[in-house]
Amino acid sequence: MALFLAEHWVWDFWFVQNGNYTHLFYLSAPRSLDDPNLRHWNVRIGHARSVDLRNWEILPNALWPAATPSWDDYTTWTGCVVRAEAGHWMMFYTGTSKAEGGCVQRIGIAYSDDLIVWRRPTETPLLQADLRYYESLDLNIWHEQAFRDPWVFPDPKGDGWHMFFTAREPQGERNARGVIGHARSPDLRHWEQGPPIFRSKRYGHMEVPQTMEYKGRWYCVFCVAHTHIDPVHAERHMKGKQGGIHYLMAEHPLGPWHLPEEDFLQGDAHCSLYAGKLLVDGRGNLCLMAFRNHDESGAFIGEITDPMPLTVLEDGRLRLSPAR
Repeated sequence: MALFLAEHWVWDFWFVQNGNYTHLFYLSAPRSLDDPNLRHWNVRIGHARSVDLRNWEILPNALWPAATPSWDDYTTWTGCVVRAEAGHWMMFYTGTSKAEGGCVQRIGIAYSDDLIVWRRPTETPLLQADLRYYESLDLNIWHEQAFRDPWVFPDPKGDGWHMFFTAREPQGERNARGVIGHARSPDLRHWEQGPPIFRSKRYGHMEVPQTMEYKGRWYCVFCVAHTHIDPVHAERHMKGKQGGIHYLMAEHPLGPWHLPEEDFLQGDAHCSLYAGKLLVDGRGNLCLMAFRNHDESGAFIGEITDPMPLTVLEDGRLRLSPAR
């Protein structure tokens, strides 16, 4: 059954494997807020674990905003968890501050020995946008400085670590500046940003990127709401307003990445699924999980799906298999 909490909405999520357990971290906010748009500003990072990806044991919250004043005293948003060579766990997450009205996003880290109790090793962020490559805050162009959703993974040849993140380039039409940013590190603590790994030229942002290799091909999923798609592209290539989950393909994680011809891995007029993640289930099958975003009336749902099987075509393209 899906991860549903009676008293809390849940949305963006990420996971890490430890022994027989898959640990799921997710954004959570009280349903008592009534207005789901307020969830972003009343957020905690929740935690659950499962042995079958369907039945979840809820654990204590992992992380929440720091005490004021701090760079992350307003929100703690989407990130990822990896295990360092020394054996401890590292959570990379997005933070914003009350002093900046939540408009400037930075990336921070927290440590854990057991995936349950997390501590911030420093009061400063790990990374903030390098303005040589990524857009600065200009509220006349965009509603925030996009620098969030870090996804960290080891280099396939053992040459340190890579981080993909949501960002925007400094030039272009406002709804076509979305990029997937890139940084490298030898040790998970010292990072050097570089140019975007992919420039969309059609999306305002490319949210919640996740990359993984499956049978020799690399995939990178991301998501976009219909309001943040370049209108010229939408008019020429889309059938009405659609939002949802997209993906890129490559032979190597550093690219070149390309978009398949179809617009979506999963998309529809009411953007029913969002922030998808690829994973391989216990039988070795490639699957997709996502959070349930809106129902057909447009009402926010706020729960996480069970794994949904994917079909991999001969050329590597993905298809969401019919529900069983």
